[in-house]
Amino acid sequence: MIKEILLAGCGSFVGGSLRYIISKALQSATALSFPIGTMAVNVIGCLLIGILSGTAANNGLMSPGTRILLTTGFCGGFTTFSTFMNESNMLLKNEQFAYMALYIAGSVLIGFVAVIAGNYISKLL
Repeated sequence: MIKEILLAGCGSFVGGSLRYIISKALQSATALSFPIGTMAVNVIGCLLIGILSGTAANNGLMSPGTRILLTTGFCGGFTTFSTFMNESNMLLKNEQFAYMALYIAGSVLIGFVAVIAGNYISKLL
């Protein structure tokens, strides 16, 4: 159990750090109040977890420890549901209803398509 906790923690550290870097870089590259940085990392994370979980399930190429490191740890740290909800709330408070609707619907729909695409990609590997 300790090994799995350490694997998840290490993956989370790397994923969360990378999320911060990518999200801030993307957000600073736009003048919009739309939270493009968080949306982008969440969609990328959905694609990645689709590939990883599909690879683990379909090909058996991943050990249980590697799966914990990459899916629970890295992808869990890389993506962020709480930030997504907080940013949605901020758009609501700022009465940016169109951005809020686009952000919520786009994140959920594109994220789901990305997971399905990732699973499909894993079958090609």
